[in-house]
This record gives sequence, C-alpha cells and structure tokens, in this order.
Amino acid sequence: MNKMLIVASLTAVLLNACVVTPAGRGPRMVVAPALPMIVELDVEPYYYQRGYYYYYDNDNWRYSNSRSGPWANLPRSHYPKETRFKGRDGGRGRDHDHEHRDGR
Repeated sequence: MNKMLIVASLTAVLLNACVVTPAGRGPRMVVAPALPMIVELDVEPYYYQRGYYYYYDNDNWRYSNSRSGPWANLPRSHYPKETRFKGRDGGRGRDHDHEHRDGR
C-alpha cells in the first residue's frame, strides 16, 4: 500500500511539472517543460529551453523539439507569467495575467 502511495505521489508531481504528448509513431512520448516565470524574446518570437523550441504568436505558446516543427499547443498552465521583448518598451512586454483579466 505504501508503494502505491509513493508511486501515485511521484506521478502527480511529475505530471504537474510537464506535459506529455504523443510524438509521432509508436509508444514514444515527448515531455515539454513549463516555461520560466519571465521569458524575454529577441527579434524573433522563439525561445529555446532544455531541448525544446517555444514559439510565441498572438498571446499563444506552441512547442516542438525542432524549430521547423511540428508544433503543439502548450497548455496555459505552462505559460510564463510575463513575456518581454528586447527593444520594445525598455524590454518590457505585456503581462499574461493582466491580459486575461482584461479580456484582451
């Protein structure tokens, strides 16, 4: 019984830290880590972290293990709290939490 409780707890922690999606054919799975609290983008809307590319477009994030895709939607729970852009407003972007509350 204790082993099942430990396995269930560990599974819950791991699933909360990442998203699992099918990767092509077969039983292989891809795990995409959540983005950090603040992401600063350069001229292009791409961010790279731990072997994954993240693409920001119209307040939505997508991810792939290759910059050429295929791209999958990143769950909102894995979005950063703030997205900043170099060269715009002194490097400050819009805050996602603020945007969603205002409905923009």
